[in-house]
Parts: sequence; C-alpha cells; structure tokens
Amino acid sequence: MPPTNLPISRFCRANSTRRQFLKNSAATISGLALSSCGWRLADVQSFIYTWAGYTDKALLDRFAEKTGIRVVADVLDSTETMLARLKVGVPQVYSIIYPSDYMVMQMKKLGMLTQLDRSIVGGLDRLKKRFQNPVYDPGNRYSVPFSWGTTGLIYNSEQFKEPPEDWSYLWKRKQELARRMTLLNDVREVMGATLRMLGYSLNSTSQQQVKKAYEKLEELKSAIASFTTDAWRSQMLTGELKVAMCYSSDANEVIANNPKFRYIVPKSGSALWTDTLVIPNGAPNPDAAYKWINFILQADVAASLVQRLGFATPLEDAFYLLTPKVRKNKIIFPAEATLENCEGVAPLGKFADVYDRYWTKLTSI
Repeated sequence: MPPTNLPISRFCRANSTRRQFLKNSAATISGLALSSCGWRLADVQSFIYTWAGYTDKALLDRFAEKTGIRVVADVLDSTETMLARLKVGVPQVYSIIYPSDYMVMQMKKLGMLTQLDRSIVGGLDRLKKRFQNPVYDPGNRYSVPFSWGTTGLIYNSEQFKEPPEDWSYLWKRKQELARRMTLLNDVREVMGATLRMLGYSLNSTSQQQVKKAYEKLEELKSAIASFTTDAWRSQMLTGELKVAMCYSSDANEVIANNPKFRYIVPKSGSALWTDTLVIPNGAPNPDAAYKWINFILQADVAASLVQRLGFATPLEDAFYLLTPKVRKNKIIFPAEATLENCEGVAPLGKFADVYDRYWTKLTSI
C-alpha cells in the first residue's frame, strides 16, 4: 500500500470504445469499494472523468513519476450522462473532466466550469490555429482541447463492389444493407448527418428541416440493425454488419488490425468533434488539475499518446513528433478539404427538445 500522504491512483481501463460507459463508476462515486480495481474510495484523493481510450497505465505512471500525484480515471459514455452526474454533485469528486466541445458551452452557461488561470497553463500558443479560438470557448478561457476527430462510415471493403462515398449510400442500398448496418446511438450525430445529406446545417434550428431529416430516417429505420455506439465493432468483425456509423478514433483502432475495413467521411459533410479538458467548479484538487493539463500539453506526452492510442492531437509541435506513417493516416488526420466540409456540434438551447422529440419517435419500437 502506498504511503497515505500521497494521492493514490488506480486506473481501470475497460476494453471499450470512446463512448462506452464504465458501468461501475456510479458505485465509485457513491463510495462503494472499487473491487475490480483493488482500491477503496477512502484511499483516493483525485479523480478524472474521461473517455475510454484516452489514457492508459503508461500515461498515469508517467504523470505519477513526474508529479508524485496519482489519479483515478473513470470512463464516461456521453456528455449528456456526464452533465446529468455533474448536476447531482459529482463536481466535488473530479478535478478534471473531458467534455465534448458543445457541452463546454452548455456547462459554461450553467456556471459549472472554473475559468482557467492562463498564467498557470502553458502551451496554448502551440495549438493548431483551428483550436486556439474555438466557437465553443473563445480564447480557450474555460477549456483546453485534448483530441479531435470526425464522424463517418466504416465498411467492409470485401463486401462492396462500389464503396460508399456519402450518407445517401445507406438509402440507395437500403435493401442490400437491410439489418446489416448500424447508426450511432446519438441524436445530434444521426440527425446531423441526415441534415447534412439533405443540404442543411448539422446544427439546423429549422422545424421544417429537422422534420425532413426525421422523415428521411423513418424511411431507413426498417433496414437499421440497431442504434449503437460500440456494439458495431464486434458485429463488423464477425461479418454481421457491412457498414456502421462511427467515430474516426474507433474506426482507426479497428482498421489497424483489420485492413479489409475502410473509413470515409461522407462527402456531403459530417461532424468534426473536439474533446477537451476542463476544471469543474468545486474541483477537490485544482492544483493537480493544472498539473495534469500542463502535463498533457507537453509535445512529447501528447505525441506518445497518439502513437499508442490512435487519436488526433491539436498540438502543432506534437504532430511533427509523430512517425511519418501516423502523420499520413487520413483517418486520424483528414485532408484540410475534408475538414472544411465538416461542422462542430453546437448547443441548441431549447430547440434541442425538437431533436429529442423526433429522436424518441424514431428509436421507439
């Protein structure tokens, strides 16, 4: 057992996708034993709340060696789940949280975030220009971009004579793909992709446009095997599926070991997402939080994470530390023309209820 005056760390890494939830984390928060990890909550002094696949034992060990601080990493499944937990007092548990871009705006409006002390945070000037003044957090006053990627389609190249190029492919090949395709279990991603296919903004606030997207999805519903964010992986590998909507980071992981699969960003446009680091109001250890942020912003640390875990870094100097093979990986780092045709998912305020209403109708039996 480590000395009691040292913040104790333990990371239980699920074999899961970026969006899969570690189901026993609720027990962690409530103070139950972390039986699968070997530590009790009473032993723990600092937590982070992150996506699966964004940290590993090597990263946590390196941080502990550098700072003397050890951290528990809980895994979240969606920013909506995260927000719900923060509203019931979880901020007093976590020192660092990894919300997606649009959720930063919402959390900021709700007064949930600590404004960053720029005199403590170093390295923001080394971010790619795209990430230095994001629309979701002008000037990076409350958040630091950690990773980014796209949403697209992964498909089995051995099962297609003509590969998909756009979302419309799913409708055109509806009968051929019946029950052999999946869409994400995410209202904004699915509705947004359909809106883009129809020529509208991914963040449309037009009742008429959102209704058209819903009606288009209704046409496809009978052919969809399921709405899932993670189960597609095993189903693609076993041949149950031919194509699945997914995040680029997940696609890259699958394709690395299975070259028969391909990933495309649909030509009509898609989502460009950014996951960030924030310090919630009421964080129990803000000093450790700043140390974590500065550690992650080190070019060599960021580059080593990209090399091991396969997601894109927003740090310019870290990019040039990557091997040529990784830098040329178009799944992780798409061409600029591709990125220009993508949109970030933005908060919709009360209009989000319209999306949710149609989503409930779409996904109900």
